[in-house]
Amino acid sequence: MSRFANLYNANIMRRERALCAFSLWLSLSKVFIEKVMSKASGLQYRDWYFRGWRSHYGFCRSQNPHSAKPPILLIHGFGAAIDHWRDNIPALAAEHTVYAIDLLGFGGSEKPPTGYSIYLWVEQVFQFWQKFIKVPMVIIGNSIGALVAAIAASHHPEIASGVVTISLPDIAAFKDLVPKALQPIERTVKAIVSALLVKPLFRLVRQPFTIRLVLKGIVYGDRRRVDSHLVEIIAKPARDLQSAEAFLRLNRSLNQPNYSPSLTQALERLQVPLLILWGSCDRLIPPSEGKRLVQYAPNATLMYLEGMGHCAHDENPERVNHEILTWLA
Repeated sequence: MSRFANLYNANIMRRERALCAFSLWLSLSKVFIEKVMSKASGLQYRDWYFRGWRSHYGFCRSQNPHSAKPPILLIHGFGAAIDHWRDNIPALAAEHTVYAIDLLGFGGSEKPPTGYSIYLWVEQVFQFWQKFIKVPMVIIGNSIGALVAAIAASHHPEIASGVVTISLPDIAAFKDLVPKALQPIERTVKAIVSALLVKPLFRLVRQPFTIRLVLKGIVYGDRRRVDSHLVEIIAKPARDLQSAEAFLRLNRSLNQPNYSPSLTQALERLQVPLLILWGSCDRLIPPSEGKRLVQYAPNATLMYLEGMGHCAHDENPERVNHEILTWLA
């Protein structure tokens, strides 16, 4: 018995050492990548705590110390992170102080096994504003970050002087395509599939070759922008120890009826100017959605970006930076 106990204890010790080594490697890789990104974008990276969870953010002071222009907050899309704004921050920071956050469950932020929702991320944005910014800001978001930006500005009008959305998903509208009588059945089926397949699928999806394939084949209109740096921005957070469970929770939450407030109602109540940017070749959200959504906001401008896909800000940052700064002028 003692021989087997010794073998068992030895295996436990080896596992613990392997976990410690893996955690150390993750920490060192995070520090190295952030140093590289800081040099490229000028961001300074920090952590703060939202509801007891570590939340990652970055900021870059305006290059013009006498500028009176409002600060900017950048909110990434699903599966992305702060550094997805790699080529937007330097241009925006010429006259604006720029902040960027990793939403809870993504990027360098903690990935707790909790219920995720637009409500949660809107509260994260609001508390971040209360703690660090405290004056009206321009909120710029891509994809799910665009939805968070619009809802946050509508629910907390004191925080925003303007909103820019880049591919704006109306999740409630997508769910309404399913007849109400069938929605409980649909949620049950999705929950079963999620429980069985999401974690094994995540192990495949987080591989760099899969990320590159998806980005080139579906997400980006300009495949030349899909470089090893971009793949690492997406892949690095997926290596976190909590990432698989968080991915499962994110997918479960997405299927819940209370995942998001009504976007159309939020747009109707929006009190600040709104710029809706949309890649004409977006394969994830139909660009025609822009024409529908712009009708709800009282002070909205819709602009299509020819040849660009779902992440126009990273596909052609020069064009997107120009349109945002011209609109803000």
